[in-house]
Amino acid sequence: MSTASDARGVLGLVTIGQAPRTDLTPDILPLTAGLRLAEHGALDHDRFDGPDADAVRAAVGPVPGEAPLISRLRDGGCAVLGHDALAPRMADAVARCEADGADATLLLCTGHFPPVPAGGPLLYAEPLVQHGVRALVGADPVGVVCPLPAQREDVAARWARLLPGQVTAAPADPYVAGAPEHCAAAARELAAGGARWVVLDCIGYTEEMRRAAADAARLPVLLARSLAVRLAAEAAQSAAQARG
Repeated sequence: MSTASDARGVLGLVTIGQAPRTDLTPDILPLTAGLRLAEHGALDHDRFDGPDADAVRAAVGPVPGEAPLISRLRDGGCAVLGHDALAPRMADAVARCEADGADATLLLCTGHFPPVPAGGPLLYAEPLVQHGVRALVGADPVGVVCPLPAQREDVAARWARLLPGQVTAAPADPYVAGAPEHCAAAARELAAGGARWVVLDCIGYTEEMRRAAADAARLPVLLARSLAVRLAAEAAQSAAQARG
């Protein structure tokens, strides 16, 4: 889908789930003022209802030993996904954003992906968030909140390779009822373990969840979606200006 705005540029948004991400829009619209949004999902052409639903979930799921991902579906549900299954679907979603005129496209997932083919600037949320956090926190201990318990070890290891201080992780699913309370509990656990900063490391975490985590932990809490979108919006505006 595309969201109308003025002619300052077009920011492509690729979710690894399905578009539109109505859970995302309220938080990011204030960060993309003046940009038109072209939003597409890697799973837009997959059906998660009907008799083939289990087969579809299996086809897009992680292979044994692969760190899982999770994303929102159009109906408000979610799916657990694998990197390998997503790769060609993400390339197709990027192409659809570029066909809609995207000056730059943001991959809305903080998981690690190999390069995805693109004709224009393609920005990955993971390095945008990680390097932004590193610049902010210095050598302080950091607690990272991730969606699934099965991601905890992988997420802690990836952040520990980047940050000089101690890294710990705790899970809180952003796509379940009571998600703000789950985020608050995870942040409280990380603060008790010595964290000085908390990072909500999934695009699915909302500003409401960030506030709940900050109130519970009494620590600064950084939100992946806002860090990534602020930088991507700057890139799209600059690319549009250069294009003339």
